[in-house]
Amino acid sequence: MVLSFAGCNSSKKETLKVATSPDFAPMEFVDSSKKGQESYVGFDITLAKYIAEGLGKELEIVPMSFDACQVAVEVGSVDMSISGFSWTAKRAENYNMSDYYYAGDNETEQTIVTTKANEGKFTSAADFSGKKIAAQTASLQLDLCKEQLPADCEIVEVGDLTTAFLQLQNGDFDGIAVAVGQAKVFISNNEETTALSGFNFEVDPKSVGNVVLMPKGADELTAKVNEILAKAYNEGLYEKWYADALELSGVETAQEVSYDDDGNVASDSGEG
Repeated sequence: MVLSFAGCNSSKKETLKVATSPDFAPMEFVDSSKKGQESYVGFDITLAKYIAEGLGKELEIVPMSFDACQVAVEVGSVDMSISGFSWTAKRAENYNMSDYYYAGDNETEQTIVTTKANEGKFTSAADFSGKKIAAQTASLQLDLCKEQLPADCEIVEVGDLTTAFLQLQNGDFDGIAVAVGQAKVFISNNEETTALSGFNFEVDPKSVGNVVLMPKGADELTAKVNEILAKAYNEGLYEKWYADALELSGVETAQEVSYDDDGNVASDSGEG
């Protein structure tokens, strides 16, 4: 199946509005060699195209901050959000969540990225005693930090991961909690200054896969999305999508771009 945005007949289709935070390669990021809607790329963007096609709708990616993505679903300003979400008990209370989909090792492991100078120094939770660790607002990683790191570890909430990674390199933090998939992409582009800490969080099996967030009570839409996800899984598409996203995240024009809550560009990495 060829995945693409709607063409000349797009005016006859309803629009599927999907919120995402494109600062999370290889899941969602920006290819600066492309313009407009086509510039949003990554595993989740391919999935969003596939879902829109399955629903017979024209996809509209709505970029915003990670926290704002969740709010947008809750208030109904978008139809859904696809942005590397893991299952959490709080999200289960506030949203309809799809069945799981699987993007390589991105959500299988959750880790902490540190500076090259600290490589291998943090192998247990206790090693973070007295340290400063950043995690994205409203993320699984933030919950894991609060649950598993020592009480005297200072946990800093950040809305903008792109800026947070720069702050890590500048010494503002001792580490950033992220999914392993994103950690590998970031480190591959900054091998001289960053490294894996040597510590991985314990992750509830419920949080290993990813889910699509939809408004609470949107049961018909949820059922349709689950059918489409099952089709993608049965066709073996996830592995190829993830491999393609990883490859694209390494090109010169790949950028992790952070948006504010109003959908304005806040920053970009400027790196491949």
